[in-house]
Order: sequence, then structure tokens, then C-alpha cells
Amino acid sequence: MPRFRVAHVREQGVDLIIVPLASNFGQKGISEQQEVIAELQIRAQSAGLAGTVVPVWTSGGRSNFIAPNNWHPFFRSLSPVAIEASINREIYW
Repeated sequence: MPRFRVAHVREQGVDLIIVPLASNFGQKGISEQQEVIAELQIRAQSAGLAGTVVPVWTSGGRSNFIAPNNWHPFFRSLSPVAIEASINREIYW
């Protein structure tokens, strides 16, 4: 059973579930990315985690993410090291 180490954080009163993924996530089509996000959201809720799943991955030396537009400045400010330091939960697929 695959497991995902996630950062369950509260930022500006909003719960976020940051899920670091492999760099090849960015090469998937939009519909496949959305399917993965939807499944991770279900798995996170099943694990008792509230909030919005935000996948993050590194590709070509830069961090990438899929998040609501209003959260883009926050996610642009996060380094992979900061995300790794925030890991505090696991979810299972």
C-alpha cells in the first residue's frame, strides 16, 4: 500500500494538506493530475485530515504546485526544504 508523507498545516486560518510528489507528476495530463488530487483528497479525509490537498513537485530545479490562485504567493515562497521540515502526517493509498 503506497504511503504519502504530507504536511498538514494551517496558514491564515485555512487547513492545507501539502503532498510532495515525484517530479514526473508534472508530466501527467491535466485530467490525470486532477484524478490523483481527488484520490489524495479522499485519502486525506479518510485519515482525518481537513483541508485542501495541494500537490507539490520539483522539476528542472524549480518547485511546482497546483493550488487555488490566492495561494500562489504562499506556495512560491516555500522551498523544498521548508516543505520537508513541515511533514507531520502520512496518508495511505
